Amino acid sequence: MAPMPVQRMDFPYRKAGRKAPDRAPVLIGAVREEAAALSDRAGVEPGAVALGGRSMGGRMCSMAVAEGLPAAALVLISYPLHPPGKHEALRTAHLPELKIPCLFVQGTRDPFGTPEELEAATATIPGPVTHEWIDGGRHDLKNADAHIAATVAEWLKSLT
Repeated sequence: MAPMPVQRMDFPYRKAGRKAPDRAPVLIGAVREEAAALSDRAGVEPGAVALGGRSMGGRMCSMAVAEGLPAAALVLISYPLHPPGKHEALRTAHLPELKIPCLFVQGTRDPFGTPEELEAATATIPGPVTHEWIDGGRHDLKNADAHIAATVAEWLKSLT
């Protein structure tokens, strides 16, 4: 397998040193720009790039794909299904538009969504969905970096 290009990105508000995130259209626009730049630099079609992120970053990637951004797959770590304690405020309206493979890496004690809530929400995704549960993990998935990295690498390899 050829090496897979990887790039970390920061959203505009982070680059500007602000703590409060921009609104979704600005964040999704930044995902689109960074994905296009990575595709160009790597010399691959946009649809050959896997996108993803942690929490809001992953959510913005999934929203960009739902709006038509080409991608090979989505890696969503600690997906923020709803704000803590606000189970009715689901962030799932776009999920039925995801027709590509999706990996969700989530803690079993994440206050942003229980395993049952996440499985119910991801059942609306027409593309193949894989869940990787971090037993006892909360939203920060503290001390699970090596496990997460290995899981993501293995899952991406399985797609080729």
